[in-house]
Order: sequence, then structure tokens, then C-alpha cells
Amino acid sequence: MAADRFPSPFDIETPPGAEGWESMYDWYHLFGPERRELDEGRFWFADRLHHPDVLHPYDEIQCECWWQALGAFNTRIFAMPPSFGVDQRIVNGRLYVTPVAAPAEQIAARAEEFGRRAGHYYERWDAIYAEWKEKVTAKLEEIRGLRFDPLPELEPESTVYEHVGHSAGFRMIRDFDRLVLTMYETYQYHFELLNIGYAAYLTFFAMCRQAFPDISDQSISRMVGGLRVELYRPDDELKRLAKEAQRLGLAGRLGGTEDAATLFAALRSDTAGAEWVADWERTADPWFLINTDPGHPGGYHTYPTWADEPEIPLASVREYLRRLEAGESIDRPTDEVLSERDRITAGYRELLADEERATFDETLALARQVFAYIEEHVLYIEHWMWATFWAKSKELSRALAAMGEFDEPEDMFFLRRYEVAEAIYDCVAGWSVGSRPRGADHWRPIITRRREIYEALRAWEPPPALGPPPTQIDEPFTVMLWGITTSTVSEWLRADGDAGTLRGTAGSPGVVEGPVRVVTHPSELTEVQPGEVLVCPATSPSWAPVFARVAATISDVGGIMSHTAIVCREYGMPSVVGTGNAVATLRTGQRVRVDGSEGVVTVLAPADAEPDGAGRSGSP
Repeated sequence: MAADRFPSPFDIETPPGAEGWESMYDWYHLFGPERRELDEGRFWFADRLHHPDVLHPYDEIQCECWWQALGAFNTRIFAMPPSFGVDQRIVNGRLYVTPVAAPAEQIAARAEEFGRRAGHYYERWDAIYAEWKEKVTAKLEEIRGLRFDPLPELEPESTVYEHVGHSAGFRMIRDFDRLVLTMYETYQYHFELLNIGYAAYLTFFAMCRQAFPDISDQSISRMVGGLRVELYRPDDELKRLAKEAQRLGLAGRLGGTEDAATLFAALRSDTAGAEWVADWERTADPWFLINTDPGHPGGYHTYPTWADEPEIPLASVREYLRRLEAGESIDRPTDEVLSERDRITAGYRELLADEERATFDETLALARQVFAYIEEHVLYIEHWMWATFWAKSKELSRALAAMGEFDEPEDMFFLRRYEVAEAIYDCVAGWSVGSRPRGADHWRPIITRRREIYEALRAWEPPPALGPPPTQIDEPFTVMLWGITTSTVSEWLRADGDAGTLRGTAGSPGVVEGPVRVVTHPSELTEVQPGEVLVCPATSPSWAPVFARVAATISDVGGIMSHTAIVCREYGMPSVVGTGNAVATLRTGQRVRVDGSEGVVTVLAPADAEPDGAGRSGSP
């Protein structure tokens, strides 16, 4: 039976044991009675693309960064015609969002303004993008340059003889502000190009749909893909390291199961091994500064980078090396993707009248031009910047714990950022006057209770959406990024769906049959076997090496322009994205058919009936 609406956000009950969860988050992120009339009439969906799990209080910073920046650039800077920003609320530790539509009476004027402002960027795109990279890498170096050490018993003599004029305690207070504000400023840059890049892409989509009414979103997207972008460089570096290991005759030594530290120590004992380890270490910065969160990289402080856990990239190098030794190619099929792209493009261009082709060519050229940024910004912001931000935050937490402000470093992440600023001041004030700060005594009961709340919230299964469903979902970013469509919402409202079939967005074409491998954490990626069908909440660029082993990918969230869909098209692998509940529905070992051309997943056999192996029954 289908319901006609989702629960009101004001009717959601607190999970047992999580009473008082609201204290973990800033008041402006919560539903409140003063805006009940507004919020209860809006459609909210769980943002599992960016934040699939419960948020630590400190990690709320990440949500705030994109909440304000996306809104400002859409609403106030570029005057995006159809939409303002994306509003956020936190419910039981999960992030819910709702797109804010621009008033209909403003759209024409905003479109005119947008044409002028975005046009300025489009005409100068390459130069502005080059400038953008310089701005972001400068901010990265600013964060890297910050130091958070335990405060000294006595300041060094240089403080006196070089007339520094301020204390290490002052610098700790100042530099925490710099850390947070630098990340906020970087997120302004994040949206400087992103949404107008998507707008150019959407313009091409709209033109194709008007010219070719029966064209699929997938066919349009394949006309734009196949570009060589920096986002794939980390995976390419792993392939290069595998080839170097083979060249140096190290295949047998890398083929074992030792952990990275043991393996590298053994390899350093001879010339060839030492050369390879030195290559690995040079490559690690920056190409292993890769966050491993499922979905939006860098959304949580709890996920390691490849550099933190070298076993993750090492497993991929070993797999690539195994395939090289077996005589297989490990390179991405970029030439095939480009050839198919050009074939599809030429076919549709031929259908146009001569006078329409110039507009088609120009619009497509711009879509391809902006596509590089749309993919590459993830490397600069979501990986390099957020990995460095979390690393510096952990450096600060270790310093505060060493000084007695917290019992252990992880305690800091159970405080909101404004509370962290209070803790730093308390610690610095006590250090400054040679007295005892209140520190751990004050925070201990608060943090103890929040740990309990956090665990209780993790056990709660959030509804996919809240509030009244819209009659039609056509806000382009909601559809293309999150994969939230009218049919998706209808499926969520159904209480008696077909358990043997999952439907989503056709992310990448082709048909594959194979056994399921459910992965919800990057630590499980090493368990994926060749020929399996990867089932996950969403993928991140850090998961790219696993695509060398799997036959297809199914994700809970994402649309045609989500990372999962894009990367599967680049790797020539079928995918169905935005299924909503594949992780909860499917079990490792079940045999399924993945139809990436139609967006359908069919369960063929239960997990206990699964034979080994997988077979491709179709091709793009």
C-alpha cells in the first residue's frame, strides 16, 4: 500500500538512549517551532550522497561549508534562474536537505542576469580555472603551514630576542580560527565554478532533449565523457607503480599478504626494492591524500586516507600486478570511451539541420570544457583540502589531550566548533597563568553522554524523506546529482514493492550478471573478488581501483551526474545508481542481473544458492 506523504519532521521520535541529541548540533541546523509552518510544508530528503551516517558535532563544519557557499553562489552571485540554494536540517544526527526554488516571477530577470554573469566565466573559463587552481593550492599550503603542538613549559628565547610580541597560546587560539575560516573560504571557491559548470552541462542536456525527444540521459552524458582528468591520476599512479614493480622484478615479493610496513621494510634491503619504495613515498604526496568515505569524500573525520592506511592502495597495486603477470591490460579503456563518444555525437549531429549544428557544436564544446572542472574539483577540495583539514584538526585534538583539556584526542570531535574554541581558550588561559584549566572536568560528562547518544543514533534507520512529496521533481541538480526523481519518491512511498527487482537511474550502459558484494566501509574493499557486483551507498574517487575487479556497480544514491555514474562510464562498466535501498535489500553472494541501460536490478538467486563466477551477458 502506498502512503500519500512522508512523516512530518516534527513527528520523528528520538531513538531510545538518544534523548537530548539536539545539544550536539548548532541550533540553526535544527527544526524549530518558529519556522514550523515553513518547514512542515517542504519536501526533505536524506542526503545520503554526502552524509550517509550520523554526524559528529565537530563534523557539522563540513555541512555548514557547502550549505552557505552553494546558496550564496546560486542565489546571490550568479542568480541561477530556476533555483536558489539547498536548505539543510539535522534530524537524529542525519542530514536532510531541500532545494529552494526561485520564485516564478523572478526567473526571467534572473535568467538575463545569469546570462551576463555566467557568460563572463564561460568566455574566460580556462584562464579562470587556472587561476582557481592557484587560489585553492595556496589555501592548501596555508592549512599545511599551521602547527598545533602542546604549549611549551617556557617560550623559546626567540620569542624574546626576535620581538615576536605574542605567545604560543595566542597562536593556538588564532590558528584554530584560521583553520576553520580557510576551509570556509575554500568552499566559496568550490562553488565559484561548480554550479555554473553544471548549468552549462544542463544547457546541453536541454538542447538535446528538445532536438531529440527520445534521447536518453545516458546517451547525452556519453557525448561529454571520456576526458582525461586529474581525478583519475591517483588510480593511474597505482597502475604505474604496479608496472614499475613488474619492471624491477618485484612481482613475487609484492604478491604476499604482509602489511605495508613489513613489506616496505623488507623491500628496502636491496636496490630494486628500495627504488620502488622510494617511488611509492614520492607518489604518496599528494596522490595518496585521498579520502575513503563512501559517497562525498571528506565528509567525516573518521575515514582514513590512502596515506593513513597504505594497505588500501597496496591491495590495488597487488591486484594490478597480478593482472599484469597474467598478461591482462590494466589501463582504463579511454580510447574506447572516446571512440564511442565520437560515434554517438556524430550520429546525433547528422540528424540536425545545417543551421542547428553550429549551436550544437558550441554547446557541446562548452559542456566538455566545464566537465574537467566538475570532476577535478573533487581532487582539490574533497580530497586534498578536507584530508589536510581533518589531519590538522586531529593534530589539535592530540595537543589538547596532551595538555589535559580532554581525556583522549577523539573527545574533541564530540564538541561543536564553537565549543572547541571555548576549550582552546580554557586550556590557553590555564597555561598562560600557570593555573589548572577546568577542561576535562567540564567536558567529561558532556562528551560521555554524547558518545552514548551517537551510538544510539547510529542504530536508527532514518526515513528516506520527510514532508509532502512534490507532484513533480524537475529541479535539475536534485535529479542529476542526488538522483531524486518523481519515480524515486513514488517507490519510497510504496510499502509493498517487488523485493526481486530494484529500480534506479541508468548510470552506465550494459548488462551483467554476477554475485553481489555489499560494501559499506572502505575497509571492506579488499574483500571484493573479481567478477562481483559492487553494492554500496555510493562510491568516491578513492574507490576507483576496485573497478578493475568488479563487473558492475549498484548504488543507493546518485543521479546521472553522480561520481558513481560518471566513473562507471569512464571505465566502461554497467551501473544502476539511486536505487534507494540496495544495501539494505541485497546480501553478499546473491546473484543479480544489472541492466545499466534501463536502470533495473533483478535478483536471480539467493545468497546460499550462489555459484562462483560472473558472466557478462550484454555490452554497452
